[in-house]
Amino acid sequence: MTKSRKKVRVASDGTIDFTTSENMPSSMKKFRQSPEIEGFYRFVYENDLRAEAFAILDQISQRRKASKKKK
Repeated sequence: MTKSRKKVRVASDGTIDFTTSENMPSSMKKFRQSPEIEGFYRFVYENDLRAEAFAILDQISQRRKASKKKK
């Protein structure tokens, strides 16, 4: 199933615009399927930023693990 609608737009000044919802999803599965996360994934994929996104998420993950160890 392919979605023909584009929810992510990049303006000429570099800002990112995508549709958002008002409610926070209650489960992890619903969170992953939310329009905001889907828009983020689509933006990363369409702009070939997979390596950069992985590096950023890896840094965040390492900081969170270190923070949990300190506690």
